[in-house]
Amino acid sequence: MRSIKASEFKAKCLAILDEVHESGEPVMILKRGQPVAKLVPPTRSANPQDELRGSVTILGDIIEPVLESTLWNAEKGELL
Repeated sequence: MRSIKASEFKAKCLAILDEVHESGEPVMILKRGQPVAKLVPPTRSANPQDELRGSVTILGDIIEPVLESTLWNAEKGELL
């Protein structure tokens, strides 16, 4: 990832925006040598949820309760 000083970013902002858009490579913006911002390209998908596709693993039954119904009192909201 490329890093640039904030003063350079200020002077060349529009060109850097075009570069990030075309290349897809993020740019780290530094102020006094410390990162203060990261310029990243927008997601290409029409639905942001598509970016998460494949990132979740279901390990068990997602419909059934975690505990048996005999172990909790639903009316009081407490475990027995």
